[in-house]
Amino acid sequence: MTILPFASAIYIQTQSELSVLAETLADEPLLAIDTESNSLHAYRERVCLIQISTSEADIIIDPLQLSDMSPLAPLMASPDIEKVFHAAEYDILCLKRDFGYIFHNVFDTMVAARVIGYRSIGLSNLLEEYMGVILDKVHQRDDWGVRPLPEDSLHYAQMDTHFLPQLRDILDANLREANQWEEATELFEELCHLSPAQQREFDHDGYWKLGLPHFLKRHQMAILRELYVMREKFAQERDCPPFKVMGNRTLLDLATKPPNYLGDLTHVEGLSGGFIRRFGHDILQAVERGRATQDQLGSPPRHNPPHPVVTDRYAALHAWRRDRANQRGVESDVILSKQTLWDLAHKAPKTYEELITIQGLGPWRREKYGTEILTIIEQSRITE
Repeated sequence: MTILPFASAIYIQTQSELSVLAETLADEPLLAIDTESNSLHAYRERVCLIQISTSEADIIIDPLQLSDMSPLAPLMASPDIEKVFHAAEYDILCLKRDFGYIFHNVFDTMVAARVIGYRSIGLSNLLEEYMGVILDKVHQRDDWGVRPLPEDSLHYAQMDTHFLPQLRDILDANLREANQWEEATELFEELCHLSPAQQREFDHDGYWKLGLPHFLKRHQMAILRELYVMREKFAQERDCPPFKVMGNRTLLDLATKPPNYLGDLTHVEGLSGGFIRRFGHDILQAVERGRATQDQLGSPPRHNPPHPVVTDRYAALHAWRRDRANQRGVESDVILSKQTLWDLAHKAPKTYEELITIQGLGPWRREKYGTEILTIIEQSRITE
């Protein structure tokens, strides 16, 4: 890991410190921002740290110690302050969900790199290539909800924003040189309008998605259902993600080869001795409930597939997108997202004006690809 030739981050953990900070940052033209959440360690994730870097300082804000995060809201919403992220989507979704922030004037270094055509778009890759900085990602899976955080974890968090302003300037110059600034700006603007992330809710029918691809029989599916519900209950009680209680592979093994005795559990991969001693009887009871209620198992949720005409139209647009991406040397979704392709396939616009109703097809993309898209859709009508 690169040795930090700069001061430790300023750590903000009181309301008065946050208020003073917000007033100070209001005069900054650019803020580099990152967040750390505890999705790998909690049943319902939350933002546990917000890192901000300016040209002068690095700041780490601790939302878990603060009751009111609204002082930062004007900064996020200000069109006069550029907010620089790397892979902004997740951060913006979480910040909107937890604090209700509104965003304007965003620059995403990962999106910029993708538009230019880079394949290695991780922050570590870009910093090493352009600035000779090597990041140590050993703390990537840390539990950011624990307090106090180790010094090494705070050091890692600081590194994620410290170099972003410089990286932003390099990629900005590359975008302009490649005449791709307008395209990238359109994508940056779309990030500002993302809907807030939704907190995790229990999917009562989720066991079907797990069992059907593995062709479980009806009695096995009933057992899987009970195990699936049991796992969720334990995850809520222990405030951890369900996969940390039992993995999907373990659930399937228990459902397809249901145990009769505690000793049978010792042969199931993914179940430790301590877990069996603590929860083994609960597992056996869930298996018995499944056996007893298999006749009450309903039918899997039905999903209406798209009309064949829509599917064919999507396939034609998908092939066009692939060819366009190959010509430019970028990933396909840099051209248009799959969601935008499906929106086009369903709505089948006939005129340039109707393209305005398509999600993810902003002014630059309409100008660049509109004629080609309308031609493909018109040709699909001829073959219907």
